[in-house]
Amino acid sequence: MNWSAPMTPKPMRPLLSPGNPAHEPAALAHWLPRGVAVLAAALGGLGVVMWIAANWETLGRFGRFGLLQALVLAAGVGAAMRPAARAPLGLLALLGIGALFAYFGQTYQTGADAWQLFALWAALALPLCLGARSDVLWAPWALVAMTAIALWTHTHSGHRWSVDPHQLPVHLLAWAAALLMVGAVCPALQRFSGASVWAFRTAVVLAVLAFTGTALGALLHKTVAPHYALGVLLLGACAAVLSQRRTFDVMALSVVALGLNALLVCGLVRWLSNLSPNGDWIGRLFLIGLFAAGLLSVSVSAILKLGRRYAAKPDPAVHATGGRK
Repeated sequence: MNWSAPMTPKPMRPLLSPGNPAHEPAALAHWLPRGVAVLAAALGGLGVVMWIAANWETLGRFGRFGLLQALVLAAGVGAAMRPAARAPLGLLALLGIGALFAYFGQTYQTGADAWQLFALWAALALPLCLGARSDVLWAPWALVAMTAIALWTHTHSGHRWSVDPHQLPVHLLAWAAALLMVGAVCPALQRFSGASVWAFRTAVVLAVLAFTGTALGALLHKTVAPHYALGVLLLGACAAVLSQRRTFDVMALSVVALGLNALLVCGLVRWLSNLSPNGDWIGRLFLIGLFAAGLLSVSVSAILKLGRRYAAKPDPAVHATGGRK
């Protein structure tokens, strides 16, 4: 035995052997070029924006507008004519639209609120997303739309991020808009929109952050605002919907469960602090830890149980249609 040779475990030797294409991952050839193209489109769009900012004084107003418009036009035409590159070129056009509106608002000082620019960006990018039919565009579109909703809420709440009881109608409208945004990219409408699971998960994460943040702000108010109870009920309803066979998604349900757990644990902390401000905090911390651990254990067990149940018994409607609902 040659003791000078490195001791490599047998299972890793095929992976470490040079020039052995037999063990290349099956999906690598399919996903690697697409991932590189998407990354190149994102970096290219951001690079053009940064280049314009770096040459702000030398380009001139019409030069900047012309360059941004040429970027959007070239990316849009390329996406229409090259189906294989439609997703990355569509992403480049989407970034170009945002840069164009940002420069327009900065140059002419139209007086429009920031949420209006983001809302217009989302509205004008919607046909682009419908044409590309890819999560590469739908996921950033969800981020743009959610930013518009958050800025609208901030504007109509007196330009404050705090949560007051009298702001309930504004936040309810914002929550409804967030739910509509999630519904627009849900997999059930994939045949119409082309949005798939990753756009849906992105939208769910952003919506849960909005619901949880608003409810926690209401919990921290001097007198607990009604947003907290409504937030708990809303996340509970979302968890119930995502627990159904046709709408089940383990990541989306986990995010909703995490937000719901955070609200319930923080609610227990607020209740204990109001119950006796000068009580035994060691015992309270122990009780809060037990409650949080038990709540997390129940949530994880329930989600895993649902996942195993639905994996063992596929949806009959999906099986009958060959994988299409």
